[in-house]
Amino acid sequence: MSNIESKSLLTIKEACEWASLLLGRVVSETNISYLIQYGKVKKYGDNGSTQVHINDLKNYYQSFNGKREIEWKKKLGDDLNWSLSFDNLREKDTTKHVHRLHPYKGKFIPQLVEYFIDEHIDNFKQEVFFKQGDIILDPFSGSGTTLVQANELGIHSVGVDISRFNTMITDIKLLDYDLEDLMQDIKNINLAITKFEVDAKIQEFEKELYIELSKFNNKNFPSPNFKRKVYKKEIDENNYASKKEKEFLAIYEKLVDKYGIELKQKNNKIFLDKWYIQNVRKEIDFAFEQIKKVQDGKNKRVLSVILSRTIRSCRATTHSDLATLKEPQITTYYCWKHKKICKPIFSIKYWFNRYAKDTIARIKEFHQLKRKSYWTTITGDSRTVDIYKEIKIRNRNLATIFEKQKIKGIFSSPPYVGQIDYHEQHAYAYDLFGFERKDELEIGPLYKGQGKEAKNSYVEGISKVLLNAKKYLAKDFDIFLVANDKWNLYPEIADKAGMKIVNQYKRPVLNRTERDKNPYAEIIFHLKSKI
Repeated sequence: MSNIESKSLLTIKEACEWASLLLGRVVSETNISYLIQYGKVKKYGDNGSTQVHINDLKNYYQSFNGKREIEWKKKLGDDLNWSLSFDNLREKDTTKHVHRLHPYKGKFIPQLVEYFIDEHIDNFKQEVFFKQGDIILDPFSGSGTTLVQANELGIHSVGVDISRFNTMITDIKLLDYDLEDLMQDIKNINLAITKFEVDAKIQEFEKELYIELSKFNNKNFPSPNFKRKVYKKEIDENNYASKKEKEFLAIYEKLVDKYGIELKQKNNKIFLDKWYIQNVRKEIDFAFEQIKKVQDGKNKRVLSVILSRTIRSCRATTHSDLATLKEPQITTYYCWKHKKICKPIFSIKYWFNRYAKDTIARIKEFHQLKRKSYWTTITGDSRTVDIYKEIKIRNRNLATIFEKQKIKGIFSSPPYVGQIDYHEQHAYAYDLFGFERKDELEIGPLYKGQGKEAKNSYVEGISKVLLNAKKYLAKDFDIFLVANDKWNLYPEIADKAGMKIVNQYKRPVLNRTERDKNPYAEIIFHLKSKI
């Protein structure tokens, strides 16, 4: 440490060693490179010999780590439990193995689930609530985070969700595969997509567009210098970006005319018509027809989810609006995420290949961690579904265990009031696969708003879910619900369900992807029976 401290400029490797000792955790070269790439610290040296100044690192970590907790507590209250922020984790940790097989808005990080359902105790968590061999229920299972983490810990699990697509995502995360057979099927489909040529003009058009974008961005948005100026507020990003966006748009429009590129589809009836450039839509249809021919049912589902993940990334929208679509983006634009001019996507080939490789790697990684625990997913309404009946249909082994010990408890994140339309966020997949949508059965959807009626409906809905779940729970159950309860609805929900809140844990929500990153907290409510 003393040897490094004596230097002004540090290599990336030296910066890792210095920061790791300062923070008491591993700081990787990727972490330091991220700070440089996004302008958090200034880059020194030429390509191949990148260096950073030790004072820049000190200023960043002192302002970011210490003040971040203080500032958040000023805004959200001193009862904020910073240890549950998991701010020491990298994104690759919070999206480990199959947890990132498909994007899903509104999911919680696996470490939060693991903290409450594993068998450790500490000063904060002074009791073990679940143990190996127990059954855990998630009545709002979403993309399956609770079920996956339960599997890692040897805990049996049941997930219920109103969305057929959500249970499909969970299934492909947890299924067992013949990995060699799966890899061959993925290779075959990927090769077919790569060879498929819709419009030869697209390739030439994109080649010239890339050249023009590279020249323009290098001149007007040099990285990381431009990002550094934005970070230090040395430039008016809004005005500058708007001016340059219009400047490049003229270049883009000339290229579109030159190659006669067809941007819009003729129809505008469904999501797949509206949010994809014509060439992309043709590639999607071709790819899905090839996937339908795959013989193995499990492999077919994996390939379908790879395609779904691909077409989500290929929607005609800006990079910063992927989570919440605004308007179709069929022209070049200033990208708030990448701090340069970006373009819409004209082909799925790159993304399908990338996600295919990533999916195999993630399934392989999880395959090494999986335990011999049973699980099942149920597509249904958690307010009324007969959980035991559905378990018997889907997993006889799990049903046998249930008959002996029932379900020990719940770990779930119910929807928030008026925040997400869960079917609509995957509208592209419902269009593609032809799944039945049940938007009207969602609890607290965005389209119902956040008024008095919506809140009352939400309270009624969540309490009915808990009442229904109680039929299948052991007497001494433990329920953990993660919620952003800014309207203080959960005391009433607990009361209506014949339960009491015995504890609550308030945590900051960090590392969000939206442009609006105002601090907010969520509470993990611990509920038990009143009796």
